[in-house]
Amino acid sequence: MRLRMPSARVGRTDPADLPRLGAPPPSTPARTSTTDTVDDDPTHQPAAWQVPIGVRTASEWAWRLLVVSAAVLGALWLFAYLSEVTVPLIVALLLAALLYPLVKFLSRALPRGAAAGLTVVGTLAFITGMLSFVGSQFTSQFSDISDQVGQGILEVRSWFRDTFGITDNQVDDWIDRAREQLSSSDGNLGETAAQAGLTFTHLVAGFFIAMFALFFFLYEGERIWAWVVRLFPRTSRDRVHTSGVIAWGQLSAFTRATILVAAVDALGIGLVAAVLGVPFASGIAVLVFFGAFVPVVGALVSGSVPVLLALVALGPVKALIMLGGVIAVQQLESHVLQPFLLGRAVRVHPLAVILGIAAGVVVAGIIGALIAVPLVAVLNAVGHHLLDEREVPEDLEEEVEEADAER
Repeated sequence: MRLRMPSARVGRTDPADLPRLGAPPPSTPARTSTTDTVDDDPTHQPAAWQVPIGVRTASEWAWRLLVVSAAVLGALWLFAYLSEVTVPLIVALLLAALLYPLVKFLSRALPRGAAAGLTVVGTLAFITGMLSFVGSQFTSQFSDISDQVGQGILEVRSWFRDTFGITDNQVDDWIDRAREQLSSSDGNLGETAAQAGLTFTHLVAGFFIAMFALFFFLYEGERIWAWVVRLFPRTSRDRVHTSGVIAWGQLSAFTRATILVAAVDALGIGLVAAVLGVPFASGIAVLVFFGAFVPVVGALVSGSVPVLLALVALGPVKALIMLGGVIAVQQLESHVLQPFLLGRAVRVHPLAVILGIAAGVVVAGIIGALIAVPLVAVLNAVGHHLLDEREVPEDLEEEVEEADAER
């Protein structure tokens, strides 16, 4: 039977240390020190010991970041795939954050369901009234606008001819080429019309989904949130609950600040249009108000309408003045109102607001710009609450108590 003797090296067994058959057992050498001998030979060290600690730490962070990135990309893909449902729900959630104080006020005299229903109906009436006002203004001023447009087109052609040396024959040639190109693409008109009809159908369906969800968010939002909280383990429900209350407070602050920003945009651009005599000035203000709910991008798109009207109705000089007024209002929004007003309301640095809007536009276009700032605000507030263990602000304690009662 082969005897197995311990190795002189600490933590290893070398085949050379094993005794041969028939040989006497080796004698144990006397200890020369009370400290065990450590093998410093790199070839005898475990593989993990040969990798520097910095490289091992970086690799562990790298694969974890890859997993997190894959999860985020998967969530974004799912959000885009279900956009016909997720986008209306987000719009309804933002409207609920804006209208919730009104529902609480009406609930003092009315049942909660009646207060929520009256608020939704009032919101629909307000939106319909504003759009009807725009339509009536356009209809009443259409004859004057058409006359001004005809005269303005002649002035624009004359200005281009005198400024750039463009003849009427060249302009007519460009118009004929545009008509030929349009007629050559008649085969795709059916597909384009079908896509437009499908988009309109999605918009209508999304509108009704948003209104339906808005009613239930206002009517029994606390119960819905209580159900969501119960999906988490018992040990984490309190933190999830308080995080949700803080996120709700950030959404409410964002919507209130956005209303103020939209009002300033509409007032500024509407006043410039009225002073210059641009037709349809009151309707322009309403369009700018609704467009301003999409940060930066909405004001840009809605602000192009008065510039085009000024160009065809009043000539290029007043169009340039109108363009300058629109740019001035947009600069006020981008560099003052959006960063400082929204930044203070949602407790986010102005640079984070601007970068969030830019990232939202890159990732999801207009919808991304709409939800970028509230998303950054919510993540910032909830992150500080969970990581720094901050208490719930005093102005949100009432919401916490109400949600606790529903739970």
